[in-house]
Amino acid sequence: QVQLVESGGGLVQPGGSLRLSCAASGSIFRINAMGWYRQAPGKQRELVATITSGGNTNYADSVKGRFTISRDNAKNTVYLQMISLKPEDTAVYYCNAIVVVTRTGPTIQYWGQGTQVTVSS
Repeated sequence: QVQLVESGGGLVQPGGSLRLSCAASGSIFRINAMGWYRQAPGKQRELVATITSGGNTNYADSVKGRFTISRDNAKNTVYLQMISLKPEDTAVYYCNAIVVVTRTGPTIQYWGQGTQVTVSS
């Protein structure tokens, strides 16, 4: 079993910044891609950013230039630095990891429990 524990959410004013962290622990041989998704009230969960084990990144158009995803492979941790936050960034943010459990597999997708980000004055 693998656990993803997120931290760093909270209430911030428009234009402010937050940094989310997500640490993976448990039965892990290797983590392939890690990422962040978000879900606002009444909306579907959407991709925010992903990063491969080699450091290749992908961002939603709505966050390009404002959010930066990074990871520490030694710590099995992924980060999301968010600046210039807008009210429309308000959502529950979920960490995601594609985990290879043993040398011979399987590969399983895991989700964190979510952390609330609220952007409001």
